[in-house]
Amino acid sequence: MTRSDVLISADELLTRMAGTPAPRLLDVRWTLPKPDGREDFAAGHIPGALYVDLDTELADHGSTDPTAGRHPLPSPEAFQETVRSWGIDEDTEVVVYDDNSSLGAARAWWLLRWAGLNARVLDGGLAAFRDAGGTLETGDSPEVEPTAVEISTEQLPVIDAEAAAAFDGVLLDARAAERFRGETEPLDPQAGHIPGAKNAPATENVPAGTFLPEALLRERFEELGALDGPVGVYCGSGVTACHNALALATLGVEASLYPASWSGWSSDSDRPVETGA
Repeated sequence: MTRSDVLISADELLTRMAGTPAPRLLDVRWTLPKPDGREDFAAGHIPGALYVDLDTELADHGSTDPTAGRHPLPSPEAFQETVRSWGIDEDTEVVVYDDNSSLGAARAWWLLRWAGLNARVLDGGLAAFRDAGGTLETGDSPEVEPTAVEISTEQLPVIDAEAAAAFDGVLLDARAAERFRGETEPLDPQAGHIPGAKNAPATENVPAGTFLPEALLRERFEELGALDGPVGVYCGSGVTACHNALALATLGVEASLYPASWSGWSSDSDRPVETGA
C-alpha cells in the first residue's frame, strides 16, 4: 500500500462525493471519555455518513476473559453482518473519518482491511472537510440497503500474547509516554509496558490534525527501528494501535496487531511488566 491507498484528502473526497457512485462514509465519533458519539454525530456530520458505534460494531464485548482486553476484535461472522448493514459490498469505496485525530477511524479502517475490503481514512477528519468548504448535515444516519457481501478476514496479521512476548522485531506501544513509563495507569490493572516494547504515541502521527508528511513519518519510524524488519503494534485496548498500523501502511509497511494490547496483557498476572522509558 501507498499513502494514497490509505488516506484521502478532503478535496479529493469532495470530488468523489460529487460523482456516482459516491463513497460510503462511516463516521466513527469516539473518544475514551465519551465513547458514545451519537449526539455529536447528530449535531453535524458529512452528508450521507453512517454513524459507527466503536464499542458495539468494531469490538466484541461478549467475552468474560479479561486477557482478551477491553476492545476484543469482533468475530468474522459478527463483523460481516455489520458490514452488510452498512450497505457495503466488495466494490464499495469506503471512507472513514472522525473528529479526534483519526484515532477511532483507524480502528474501522483496520477492520475493513482485515476483512479484505477497500477503505481509506479522511486525513484531518471532520475539521479538514469543513476547511475544504464542505457543509455538514444534522440528524440520524440515513437508511441504506443491506448487502449480502462475504468478507474474508485475516487479510492483515494479528498476534496474541504469546507472539507478542516472543516478537522477533520491533513492538510499538501507541499509548501516551507517561502510561508507557508506568507513571500513571487510569484504566488497566497494572502500570507499565510489555518488556522490550518501544513507545510510539499515536497522537504524534498527527501533531497538527493531519498525518505528518511522508518524509517526516518515515523519519519517525526509522528512529524507532520499525522500517527494518517485522513490526507489531499495541496500545491500551487495541484501538489507537490501529493508528500506528495506519501510519506505517502509508509507508508500505504491514504491522501485526496485538488486539488485547495492554488491557489484556496487564490482566494476566503471569505476564512480566516493564516500567521506565
